[in-house]
Amino acid sequence: MAIGHFPGALKDVMQRKGDTLAKAGRAAHVDGSQIGKIVKGSRKASKPVMRSTIEHYDDGQLFLAAAADVTGGAFAPWLDNVDLHRASVLFKTVEEMKEVLVASGQVPISKTNAQINDTERQEIKRMLMDTVEAITALTHLAAVLCKEYSFSWLETWKEHRAELKDKKYLK
Repeated sequence: MAIGHFPGALKDVMQRKGDTLAKAGRAAHVDGSQIGKIVKGSRKASKPVMRSTIEHYDDGQLFLAAAADVTGGAFAPWLDNVDLHRASVLFKTVEEMKEVLVASGQVPISKTNAQINDTERQEIKRMLMDTVEAITALTHLAAVLCKEYSFSWLETWKEHRAELKDKKYLK
């Protein structure tokens, strides 16, 4: 999913669940016709509608689409043209993480921005792009595992935040 693809993600999850516009509307606390307009793309989903639907459906794809819309695309996009079988996603995730590890051993990360030359800057940019690709792969792995094994996407992230707070990484 790319920017503005919350409607498509909502349509996908509604189809997977066999939900009607009316049922989705009840979950979002709006009329089903408003959900119909959102799904068709003629009306933008408000943040409260997004929040209600993502909490109701608890689906990784829908969370990613909402995050992309709210952040203007500064989040992992939902990959809708790849094999999302759990094993395929795991293998691709491992491949992407290895690329980051290899790149991290080659970049002059001990230098400041003012100290690097153009070649080194390109090496750092490549590692940055490898990192973002790994984040996308890891995000999909989490979504696929949640879906396949019936874990809550939302509860997984709540648990993660609680652990970060316990470790004093968050206030």
